[in-house]
Amino acid sequence: MNLIVHTDGGSRGNPGPAALGFVINDDAGQEIFKQGKYLGTLTNNQAEYMAVLEALKWLIENFGSGTLNNINAINIILDSELLVNQLTGKYKIKSPNLRLLADEAGRLQSQLNGTKIIYQHVRREKNKTADKMVNQALDQQLK
Repeated sequence: MNLIVHTDGGSRGNPGPAALGFVINDDAGQEIFKQGKYLGTLTNNQAEYMAVLEALKWLIENFGSGTLNNINAINIILDSELLVNQLTGKYKIKSPNLRLLADEAGRLQSQLNGTKIIYQHVRREKNKTADKMVNQALDQQLK
């Protein structure tokens, strides 16, 4: 079985009020979990990284290493081409703040019992549910 994880982060202003959203589905499309979370003041790229980190943490906490033995791969889908290229090593990470977040993603990945992680870029319209979670968290916080 594969897991499909859609993540998104957003900032209203850059930096500005920021939030993350992620949705986890099985390979049959069945939704397992979704979350939106307000983050405070961050840049858009920081919010995008935070979404990936929160999704990885959720997977570690809720699937644990034993259950992950049944998972062939985790497809993490983002609408941030920059993050995909940074997390796959295609781009160098010049920002010290983003370097710390990318390093944390690497540490979390190492806790996934060797499960293959695939980062994939999609256009924004293919990431609607995660985007909706971001906007709901921001709208709720900024009422």
